[in-house]
Amino acid sequence: MPKAAVVKGLRRGARLLGVALLCAAAAVRADAAGCSGWPAWEAFRTRFVSDDGRVIDWTTPRRHTVSEAQAYALLFALAADDRLSFDRVLTWTKNNLAQGDLTRHLPAWQWGQREDGSYGPLDANAATDADLWIAYALAEGGRIWREPTLTALSHALGAQILRDSAAELPGLGLVLLPGPVGFADANGGWRLNPSYLPLQALRGLAGAHPDQRALWLEVVGSSIAVLQQSAPGGYAPDWVHVDGRGAFGFDEQAPPVGGYGAIRVYLWLGLLDPADPARATLLKQFQPMARRIARDGQPAERIDASTGAVLAPRSPGSFSAAVAPWLQQVDARTARRQWQRAARLMPDPDSYYSNALLLLAQGWREGRLRFDAEGRLLRREAQCRARVG
Repeated sequence: MPKAAVVKGLRRGARLLGVALLCAAAAVRADAAGCSGWPAWEAFRTRFVSDDGRVIDWTTPRRHTVSEAQAYALLFALAADDRLSFDRVLTWTKNNLAQGDLTRHLPAWQWGQREDGSYGPLDANAATDADLWIAYALAEGGRIWREPTLTALSHALGAQILRDSAAELPGLGLVLLPGPVGFADANGGWRLNPSYLPLQALRGLAGAHPDQRALWLEVVGSSIAVLQQSAPGGYAPDWVHVDGRGAFGFDEQAPPVGGYGAIRVYLWLGLLDPADPARATLLKQFQPMARRIARDGQPAERIDASTGAVLAPRSPGSFSAAVAPWLQQVDARTARRQWQRAARLMPDPDSYYSNALLLLAQGWREGRLRFDAEGRLLRREAQCRARVG
């Protein structure tokens, strides 16, 4: 074996061992403290979050950062009651993705090393899913930590989302587009991303900002319709096209493929509170995907969302973790098998996204990251303090 390959293998092994040891040490600290601590978040933070608050995707040549990663880090830090990390991630996001002011600028979705070697935004367009989760984390941070400045910042960011990243679509009403620019086509249609519509975050924003409530509730209604109409066969697509008459379909820019984006549709559904009014309808909607996973033993990496045909069968373990909370509501036996598969196939230690999917699912499973029917965050930390008190 070439020397370079041996060195690379040793470094990879060292990283895996380091993460494993970190988790073990953190678990000991958490046990000693009773309810405090979230070892998996501490391991994720150590591996992916820089000292100044940037989430780095080590699998990319430019070591880039996406706004979605910053949003998830804020949510994890909030769930863990880690105010120091929350503030660091928020400050980096504001200064580097939002031109220093989140009240006036939606975050650029991608940041990294440019061709000339400098670092900065690589694409200034915003990503609505990231913006939603950032606004949500700010709203819940303001509520949980009793910090009105966070609430005000969430309100301003939410107003920007509604103004710049939403459009009136025929038959649907006010719908969130994937970003402010590039998702309305020349023929009067639109491209939508169903995984960008987490109902718990939308409901949470409706409750957090009373003067925006009617608009957010309209978005909740249109999002439920998008989730249903984009998946008539029960398989979520990464992208869907809506024409000028409001008809759903697929085209070259929105092919009928469900993969790394669509897997979050099932994840957000699994994280819904049992009392959410849309939950039963959506659980029924995606029953065909549940049956497919039970039959195949795993979710496909890519599936034809129009027919259910498998395009790439073997998915990473993080896909199994992502679907397990949802499957737990409809097929407990298959859910157990997916949790077991996720435990066997640990994610690439360099992949921020795979590890984030795993952490979201594990956070729900451990009761550290749950949502009530109004979209409010239910943290294990708070529950533990209440029991002790």
